[in-house]
Amino acid sequence: MSWCDIGVNFTDKRLLFEPVFERALAADVSHIIITGTSLDKSQKAIQLAEKYPNHLSATVGVHPHDASQFNVQTINELKILAKSDRVAAIGECGLDFNRNFSTPKEQLFAFEQQLKLACELGLPVFLHERDAFDAQIELLSKYRKELKGGVVHCFTGNTEQMNRYLDLDLYIGITGWVCDLKRGHSLREAVKSLPLNRILLETDAPYLRPKGLANNRKVDNGNNEPAYLPFVATEVANLMATDIKTLQLASQANTQALFNISSSNVSHAK
Repeated sequence: MSWCDIGVNFTDKRLLFEPVFERALAADVSHIIITGTSLDKSQKAIQLAEKYPNHLSATVGVHPHDASQFNVQTINELKILAKSDRVAAIGECGLDFNRNFSTPKEQLFAFEQQLKLACELGLPVFLHERDAFDAQIELLSKYRKELKGGVVHCFTGNTEQMNRYLDLDLYIGITGWVCDLKRGHSLREAVKSLPLNRILLETDAPYLRPKGLANNRKVDNGNNEPAYLPFVATEVANLMATDIKTLQLASQANTQALFNISSSNVSHAK
């Protein structure tokens, strides 16, 4: 058995694909979903995934930071990109009212259009949310019956927020944020009551390098990598009071169920 990292930013220049990919495989991270955050990065994510179909999938979408560039043509281009059999979800999409690189109005428009596209194509959504919980819940609730499902990528909220997402039949994506005893306190408490059949694991590499991980700067330049997913999983298993094998089996089954990734791909040997 092996691991699946549902969120890696392989289009980020800080991640040198070949060595990072090889280290991931060596760490038994056998399947990775590459995050698309713009039209250009979504296309690049697909191109990478098509080179390694047994190990890679992609999402296609526009991040809320770039919502100001979103228009009708964007939807048409996303629809074309989503025709690839390597596409597992629509996103990264959602709302980010923390820095508002795009206005809330622009973000709401882009998010709703991507929700509609996901419903039309029968694909799950890969969700981003920061300081916009109520607005995010409102839009998701509107499309709940039509959506195939989705995952709250890099969830950092509290137990109440987690339960609201679970009530919408969404999965919860857990990153190395859970390893931060101070900033991740609320998340750590929430994870203790997260059902095994709703958890997905991710690194969000090169971001969110887990606290407590040994310094390996000569190899990783201080970046997070998918090879560190088992480190995150160990912390999660401890918080959930379960063994690592049970968590591994559950996260694999959830990945297969949500993203329609075959078991042979998720557990593919190196």
